[in-house]
Amino acid sequence: MSEPIVNPEMSSLFMDFAQFFELSLALTDEQKADVYRVRYSVYCEEFGYEDPKAFRDEMETDAFDDQSIHCLVTHKSSGVPAGCVRLVTVEDSTRMPMEDHCDGSLDKDFFSHFESRRGSMAEISRLAVEGQFRRRRGEKATRFGDTDSLHFAAREKRTFSLIAVSLFLAASAAADLMRRKDCFAIMEPFLPSILRRTGVTVKRVGEDFDYKGIRAPYYLNIDEAIRNAPDELRLCYEVVRSQFAEILLPEGDRKVSRVRSGSRLVGLDTVGLPQLLKLVGQESPH
Repeated sequence: MSEPIVNPEMSSLFMDFAQFFELSLALTDEQKADVYRVRYSVYCEEFGYEDPKAFRDEMETDAFDDQSIHCLVTHKSSGVPAGCVRLVTVEDSTRMPMEDHCDGSLDKDFFSHFESRRGSMAEISRLAVEGQFRRRRGEKATRFGDTDSLHFAAREKRTFSLIAVSLFLAASAAADLMRRKDCFAIMEPFLPSILRRTGVTVKRVGEDFDYKGIRAPYYLNIDEAIRNAPDELRLCYEVVRSQFAEILLPEGDRKVSRVRSGSRLVGLDTVGLPQLLKLVGQESPH
């Protein structure tokens, strides 16, 4: 079988992202506090989705956090949290946030297929990127943030668009490891477009609705998404998944890489992102 074909420009972008940012599970109280502060900054202070007065400690939380796995992206050189996401798991006796917020717009026929196997379901939720990491050089100061408080090199700024993508990959990897193959999300219009440009396709499963802005429900099957992803994205996913497996799974339950069988990359679960990309012949030009 032929080796993976990696897009040189995209692989270079992912390598730069790995140089400037760290993606991790938020496990400690301190890490979770960073997650909640990012959410407060974005959802309360910047966009006004939530009432700041409801969170005296400046940490935005809700009832779903206790049934969630939290992920965090940190800017390496400054130590500043850049973004966060959570995977909300669900059982027969619990619900996902989208079931409370968009029930009327959800495709009930589609959703009904999962009612008998709720243990396979999860929601990718509360994805937030700090405003200062959402504006690249030459872009206007918009609701997507500003970067005046930190000084970034051009190579750093070009990776900002991957913060949201990396968080989505992180939540997907956590879902995969926890055997939550059927993932849902409420998304603003821009996020499916960003994901699609990097090779992740999500299925719209309902109508637009107004919940603190226009949004729509989407569905992602983890197995299908990874199988159909471009090679450079799949390699990045493998790095994230293998790192998370060290924490989320007992050693005996860890599965080998999802990289296509026959590739010399299979089983390289402890190799970092730059090394993986170099193995398929795409050295960083920097």
